[in-house]
This record gives sequence, structure tokens and C-alpha cells, in this order.
Amino acid sequence: MVLQTLLLVSAGIFVIAVLYSSIGHAGASGYIAVMSLFAMSPELIKPAALSLNILVASIGFWQFWRGGHFSWSLCWPFIVLSIPFAFLGGYVNLPTRAFQIVLGLLLLIAAVRFGFEVKLKTEPRAPSTSLAMGSGGGIGFLAGLTGTGGGIFLSPLILSMRWATAKKMAAITTVFILANSISGLAGNITLTHSLPTFALPFMLAAVVGGSIGSYLGSFLLPDTTIKRALAVVLLIAGTKLILFG
Repeated sequence: MVLQTLLLVSAGIFVIAVLYSSIGHAGASGYIAVMSLFAMSPELIKPAALSLNILVASIGFWQFWRGGHFSWSLCWPFIVLSIPFAFLGGYVNLPTRAFQIVLGLLLLIAAVRFGFEVKLKTEPRAPSTSLAMGSGGGIGFLAGLTGTGGGIFLSPLILSMRWATAKKMAAITTVFILANSISGLAGNITLTHSLPTFALPFMLAAVVGGSIGSYLGSFLLPDTTIKRALAVVLLIAGTKLILFG
């Protein structure tokens, strides 16, 4: 990979990491889009994106935990079934293009909703353990189908159902993404026995961007701004799925 391309991709990854990490996401869909734009092969993109996901999600969890926004009792039910179902989702073949278009439209609808949401006075209320476990399993399955950490599905669900505040949602999402990304990368390394070395500069860009974004999200940005940022992320992810798959 030539130096100019390396710098351009790293710059794109930095911007994606800042934006996504501010809302508790790790940016897999954004990293995939940036690397695909430069015609990198899917065999190299997947492990690179998962590696970046793990780094940014780890930093995000630490920052949101430091900010006092993490709740283990609210988090674990979403995770417990997500990992095996994400593994299962990776083995299921659907009519890929139709699935991507439908999923993209759903994300765009969610983006509009959060972009123009009217603030309500109702307080968040945690879901039952069984409902959270079922939701986590279903979203883990979607994560396996789409090759992402699942954050783009979990975040809008939590906020739509008013199960948590925006910052608690972000904290939960970081752990959910981290668990599924580790599982996905472990499976990929088991298959290929390698990790692309060119990903090292990308990792540096992701660490710096993820540190900045997650600090802003956990300590400085109000809930309303986080929801607006989520709308932007969903808009990017939905558009990518519809136009490029």
C-alpha cells in the first residue's frame, strides 16, 4: 500500500472513530466503507475492521465507565446470548442485497427519528431480563449477518424503548460491540492464521480518534447531542447498506 493511500485511509479512520466513539459505537461499518473506497480486498478489510472495533470499544468502555455511566446489571442480559447468536448469524445465508436494502431503510427511519426527536418527560425504565436477553440474541444474530459489532442495531432499540439514557446506552453498547468483535476476530484468525500488518497505522488513528470521541461523549456532550450524533451514524450506515451493500 502506497504512503498516500495509507495516510488517506488513516485520516478517514480517525474521523470515523471520533464520531462513532462519541455515542458508544466502535465504527466497523465506517471503517469498512473507508477501506472499500480504496479497493482493499474483503479478506483484509474484515480482520482490520474488527481489530479497530476492539480498540475503540475498549477505550469507549473505559471512558464511559470513568464517567459513571456504566451499569453491569443493565448490560449483561444483552450480551449473554449475543455472542453465540452472532456466531450463528455468520453461518446463515440470506438474499443478501434485499436484506441489506431493508436493513438500510430501517436505519434511515431510526436516523430521522433521533434527528428530530422531541424530548419527553418519561424516565428510562430497564427492560426485564428475558426481554433484554432475547433482544441481545436477535441483535447478535444481525451482527453476525452484517459483519459488524451490532451497535447500530442495539443503540436505537435501547433509546426507542427508553430502557436507558443516551450515555448509559453508549456505555452498554461499547461492551456489546467489544464482546462480539472479539468473538468475530477470533474466528477469523482461527481461519486465516494471520492479522494484516498494514493495519498498524490504522490502529494508531483509531486509538487517537476513539480517545477523543469517547471523552467528548462521556464527559462533555449532553444527551441531546449524543442522539443527534447517533442520527448521523445511522444515516451513514443506512445509506452505505442501501447504495453499496
